[in-house]
Amino acid sequence: MTRTRIVSGLILLTYALFHFLNIGMGLFSPAAMDVMRESRQAISRSLVGTILLYGALLIHAALAVSALVGRGTLRMPLREAVQLAFGLTIPFFLITHIIFTRGAHEWFGVNDQYGYLIGLIWGSASAWTQSALLLVVWIHGCIGLHVWLRGQSWWRRSQPWLIALAVLVPGFALAGFVAEGRRIAEAFGDADQAQALLRSYNWPDAPAFAVLIDWKEYALKLVWLVIGLSAAIYGLRRLWRGRQSVSISYVDGPKIAAPKGLTLLEMSRARGVPHTSLCGGKGRCTTCRVVIAEGAENLHPASAAEARSLAAVGAPPGTRLACQIRPIEPLSVFRVFQPDGSRRRAHASQGVERRLAILFLDMRGFTARTTGQLPYDVVFLLNRFFDAIVPAITNAGGTVDKYLGDGLLAVFETVDEATSARAALAAASGIGTGLEQFNQGLEQEGAPPVRIGIGLHLGDVVLGEIGAGRAPRTIIGDAVNTASRLEAKTKELGVPLLATRALLDSAGVETSSHSFITLELRGVDAPVEALAIRDLAEVEALSAREVGRFVQPA
Repeated sequence: MTRTRIVSGLILLTYALFHFLNIGMGLFSPAAMDVMRESRQAISRSLVGTILLYGALLIHAALAVSALVGRGTLRMPLREAVQLAFGLTIPFFLITHIIFTRGAHEWFGVNDQYGYLIGLIWGSASAWTQSALLLVVWIHGCIGLHVWLRGQSWWRRSQPWLIALAVLVPGFALAGFVAEGRRIAEAFGDADQAQALLRSYNWPDAPAFAVLIDWKEYALKLVWLVIGLSAAIYGLRRLWRGRQSVSISYVDGPKIAAPKGLTLLEMSRARGVPHTSLCGGKGRCTTCRVVIAEGAENLHPASAAEARSLAAVGAPPGTRLACQIRPIEPLSVFRVFQPDGSRRRAHASQGVERRLAILFLDMRGFTARTTGQLPYDVVFLLNRFFDAIVPAITNAGGTVDKYLGDGLLAVFETVDEATSARAALAAASGIGTGLEQFNQGLEQEGAPPVRIGIGLHLGDVVLGEIGAGRAPRTIIGDAVNTASRLEAKTKELGVPLLATRALLDSAGVETSSHSFITLELRGVDAPVEALAIRDLAEVEALSAREVGRFVQPA
């Protein structure tokens, strides 16, 4: 069902996209609109295109009505409510559009070019309602697309561009509509041009218009009938469920009584129990999953789709998706993603995947250096060392994720991967300056200088609160392991810094003149290309795209 809804929605959104772009061509010329319309309709008005388009429309609407009727509660997040409201609004505007364009074309031979439709509605209330239809359809589709793909890292990385596109498309279409509307209005203001246009469009006569209006009225009545029947079925189902209830106990949470027939997620929402569900209860994200403490034997077996979703996240035995189970007997459950004290964990606390720069740093020869020293002296040395280098990280916009004895892990959480990569390079350069000043102080004390190794990498990481209770926010992921392995390689290669090509490319550094080495890193699936830098002072020149003394170790 979910896949069918997604596929049908994608077909409709694709049609809407090209339809809106076609309208926008009115900014250029009527001829440009007609050329694109003819190319577009060669597909959409073919037998296969008609079946696909109207089949997708009917299937998408039927699945939406079925899902609405099957809901156990109308309590829902604002995003779902907006999408639902827009979806219910679309048929009332779309029916008029379809009947007076495709219907008029098929039954009365109307040449339904954009000039015909715009001339028909320009200067009337219909111009506003059809403009509203354009916006409602586009927003409804964009919300659905975002909910479907927001878990993908490439989608989140592309959001600035996608948001710009989402604003540009309807703006472009409405601008084209206005431009063509003014042209048509001017043409109809001239009697000769008006008659020529009426003939070219094969403008419907009064009886034909009367038929089209009757069709519209019948179709609207049908829509109201479907909505009324759906509301009646929903009400009867709710009345029937209200006569029977089931007890649900949440481990470390409340105990509620909810009507049978609802999913566990719907029960939580209906009774105001915080229950995470990033995909809105569609069985895709698994964040609503629960561990069944008691009563698992009374639940229906997991469907193939639910089993696949749980297997994908390595869920332990006894775990189910709250959006997929409908308890009919008392149940005791533990919410895997549950509220933290009185505060509900936000989306970011559960894990947000982003593409960011990672810096892994370690002090060389720390054990040999501190052997025989008092613990106080060791701590004092480390604190002086970190006081010297950490400001370079924070000043560049980075954050120390964790201290690891004589080393640290830092992340540069900026607006995008390019600024994150540049911030990491700036931090590495600043660390070199801070380390030089620190070593000058050691030299005055007669102590040997401190040497370090740094691994810089950019990749996908997950940021979230990991641990029980009010756990600190931290990062995990393959990119962290890669940065750690790079830092370890610096000792073997005798250089203070290894920076991956991925980070340098994202930072906009010209890399064609530099020699990269290919490294096989333990625990990293693919070979990694990295640039070895033997002097941290040269990082500033690198980020400025100047030629430095970069070497490829033998």
